[in-house]
Amino acid sequence: MTPRDYGQISVWAPKPSRVDVILDGERIPLTHDADWWVLDRRVHPGQRYAFSLDGGDPLPDPRSLLQPEGVHGPSEVFDPTASPRPPWTGMDLRGKVLYELHVGAFTSEGTFDAAIEHLDSLVGLGVEAVEVMPVAQTPGFRNWGYDGVDLFATNANYGGPAAFLRFIDAAHERGLGVVLDVVYNHLGPEGNYLAQFGPYFNPAHETPWGEAVNLDGEHARPVRDFLLANARQWLVDFGMDGLRLDAVHALTDDSPEHFLAELSRNAALWSEETGWPLTLIAESDVNQPATVSPVGSVPGARGMGMQWADDVHHALHAFFTGETQGYYVDFGSAEVLAKALTRAFVHDGGWSTFREKPWGAPVDPRGEHYDGHSFVVFIQDHDQVGNRAVGDRVNHGANDGFQAAAAALYLLGPFTPMLFMGEEWATSTPFPYFCDMGPDLAPLVTRGRREEFADTGWAGDIPDPEDPETFESAKLRWDEREDDGHTRMLAWYRTLLRLRTEYPELRSPDLSLVEVTCPDDDTVVMVRGSLAVISTRATDTVEVDVAKVLGPGGLENLASWDTAELEDTLVAFDGPGAVVIRARRA
Repeated sequence: MTPRDYGQISVWAPKPSRVDVILDGERIPLTHDADWWVLDRRVHPGQRYAFSLDGGDPLPDPRSLLQPEGVHGPSEVFDPTASPRPPWTGMDLRGKVLYELHVGAFTSEGTFDAAIEHLDSLVGLGVEAVEVMPVAQTPGFRNWGYDGVDLFATNANYGGPAAFLRFIDAAHERGLGVVLDVVYNHLGPEGNYLAQFGPYFNPAHETPWGEAVNLDGEHARPVRDFLLANARQWLVDFGMDGLRLDAVHALTDDSPEHFLAELSRNAALWSEETGWPLTLIAESDVNQPATVSPVGSVPGARGMGMQWADDVHHALHAFFTGETQGYYVDFGSAEVLAKALTRAFVHDGGWSTFREKPWGAPVDPRGEHYDGHSFVVFIQDHDQVGNRAVGDRVNHGANDGFQAAAAALYLLGPFTPMLFMGEEWATSTPFPYFCDMGPDLAPLVTRGRREEFADTGWAGDIPDPEDPETFESAKLRWDEREDDGHTRMLAWYRTLLRLRTEYPELRSPDLSLVEVTCPDDDTVVMVRGSLAVISTRATDTVEVDVAKVLGPGGLENLASWDTAELEDTLVAFDGPGAVVIRARRA
């Protein structure tokens, strides 16, 4: 795929018989060339323009990089390659400590420039790369990002593309990688003008959001190229280190080569072009190791570098909170947690009660095409918090020991760990679903959210996604990190991430070397080389004989939540918590 010329205005539009561009108020007919319409003059950054199809109302450019007046307004020319960038040698994201954040809620200001001020705090914590939730332009002034309709545009509310470039450079200057969450499986409902230009959607396939993006129907090639161009813009022209691909199981594609495999092949070429590793991270619900297997290695291989492993989250959440309703129904026991910590997938070909069918395929702990670092794990993320009725987090209304114990297991396990913003200090702020749709859609969103949770039996109030206060409630309060309770959790996370750095066995991706046992129904012991992580949810006194898992010899307490004590080879808990023990062997 050739680099984009940001000084040229062009648009793929096979539907209309005439296309004009309205450039700085002047209407100019475009030249037609094989379904592309091209302006025969150069443009410059800062100029505003819109397209008129068959004499109709002005529409934004489907490939616009900046929508200063929102999804319905004109586009503005922007060239991300116009200025030199600081040097960056790249980062292999596999096995690195990731940190998911929403730009609008990460700070009170809700901008990229404000977020830069907190990057040093993330470095001090032990974070190695930030994963930014979608920044494509969305309706209104607040949105999670998954209602984006201008996929190439950086949300003007956050500062636009120039501010995003500053954020990326600031992260790189601190040694932090940058991942962007992109949504290729659907577009939002408001401001979605793509269908007026061409067959961007395929009525032969239905998704939860309507007609599927056209990856395999007539005119699919230009649509696939549209998405590939978007990925290249972020990875090459903006200098990202990776992309997180939203809900790839909804990318319905019956082509001989699946879109993900084609994207993987292109990412390898772009990596050669940039000179640094580029990582593709899939959010996938199908529990198939082929997702993270190289293209051509096994049937159905997609070539993703990593994928989110929701089963690990479900196992940790259900075990420590006791919630076993809905999709947690098959989770909650120590044995299920042990399987998740050693095999990533709990549903690996057996029966899924929630889905009412067999689900998934097994992960081979000695597989040649992937390893533990191929799976991204977490105890919180935007979905698993925000899709709850009130957006409550693990620490809300529960003993902090539950979060401390769960954190020890996922941060020191064999996978690629990911924190969700504010988790490290047990933030008081929730993360409810919020958006800002127009007057026609807003009441439908509000009603739909309430009906959704009423159907699950929820009897309490539901925050209105359209209410500005719902968005304000999600904003992190950075000053509370100095308050009692929050400082203790923050210190615990710093300690765990320091141990991950200091002890190579805690960074090993070899699943075959991970042993997890369950000394009782409330406790799990994870052994990584000469270290053991013991976590319990018990509210009564629990004792664990570490000699049984680490063998005889001297033992060293490397870190413990304040409920754990070590005496000889016995670890005693008087409440939920965790301890990290090291064997002193000859």
